[in-house]
Amino acid sequence: MNVLVVGGGGREHALAWKASQSTHVETVFVAPGNAGTAVESGCQNVNIAVDDFGALTNFAASNEVGLTIVGPEGPLVAGIRDFFDARELRCFAPSRGAAQLEGSKAFSKEFLSRHQIPTARYETFTSFADAERYIQAEGAPIVIKADGLAAGKGVVVATTVAEAVGAARVMLSGERFGDAGREIVVEEFLKGEEASFIVVSDGDVALPFASSQDHKARDSGDTGPNTGGMGAYSPAPVVSDDIHQQIMETIINPTVRGMDADGIRYQGFLYAGLMIDSTGVARVIEFNCRFGDPEAQPVMMRLESDLVELCQRALDAELSTAELSFTEEVALGVVLASGGYPDDYKTGHEIHGMGQDIDGTKLFHAGTREDGARVLTAGGRVLCVVGMGASVGEAQARAYRRIEGIGWKDMYYRRDIGHRAVRRETL
Repeated sequence: MNVLVVGGGGREHALAWKASQSTHVETVFVAPGNAGTAVESGCQNVNIAVDDFGALTNFAASNEVGLTIVGPEGPLVAGIRDFFDARELRCFAPSRGAAQLEGSKAFSKEFLSRHQIPTARYETFTSFADAERYIQAEGAPIVIKADGLAAGKGVVVATTVAEAVGAARVMLSGERFGDAGREIVVEEFLKGEEASFIVVSDGDVALPFASSQDHKARDSGDTGPNTGGMGAYSPAPVVSDDIHQQIMETIINPTVRGMDADGIRYQGFLYAGLMIDSTGVARVIEFNCRFGDPEAQPVMMRLESDLVELCQRALDAELSTAELSFTEEVALGVVLASGGYPDDYKTGHEIHGMGQDIDGTKLFHAGTREDGARVLTAGGRVLCVVGMGASVGEAQARAYRRIEGIGWKDMYYRRDIGHRAVRRETL
């Protein structure tokens, strides 16, 4: 059969690359894809936008597509699964109702509170005056979040009351995030270490992927503005066996059961962004109803199981008979971004020096496009270079060595991805 992957970023390149390795698959179509998926073995780009559900379903119906896997949040929240279901086409994605866990932070926080799943204290606001009073009473540090989708950039971790008030004003005005910021969530600042915990759910059973850790801050030392992610590695040492079990028992399983109890069956990938405090207690920072990006890149590099078979079993509610296996090696990915990201940046620059992957590395494309024989930048996050190794330090060294020679005008990347885990290895 053929598979259709919806999306054009680094996550979709990684998913398509992994899906193409399945013995069940002839061709992986990627809509719209990027310059990397255009040349990936077993993959073929299709010029269809992620929000053109009519064209996507027509293509799937006409091209022997036995499974569609959806990558980005936009079509998920807009109800792509429901659209495919109406055409009786197999689509691995949560329903529109289930995707509210990501589409509305207010919905998510209310769900967590109702089902007693550990998270930060919070309040929601549509009035700036009310939000300002609350922020002044709570003090800083404090976290301000746009309610809706904001490409991973609608979160401000404010270190001062003035910064928090300013962020609330900008969001509620609609001037930066539009309707996504018409309601905001103001929540308690959680101390600890972040981790990404991603599972696949069939509505009853959730199977965990290998743990990972993302780096949201743009600049080295975890400073600068929040981004969609500047790099990630897997596994995350902070997620010990005991903490892993705790996460499944107190967060993941209650979430799947809670959605079902609310009349919303959750089938798809579920991403829990977690804060793990000094005592080892994990609390939910956010939910995503998709695989993380850039977490997908290192996790797919480590995945030994058949991704397509896994998605099929989840759709058939047969995950209880499935297993997930991963290589023991560490995978670490570094995002190469356009200068100025996540704010103003320019695209259309020619990328040089990509060449061929060296042993123990893989180059995933994100914001790229073909221009004849040239490859040009076409987004804020452009490439993700993944290194593999027996340790985090070795994986890190391979990734950064692979980056040498790659370049374009104003290319920017962090030089310390994996720093916490590397520090743990040297203690």
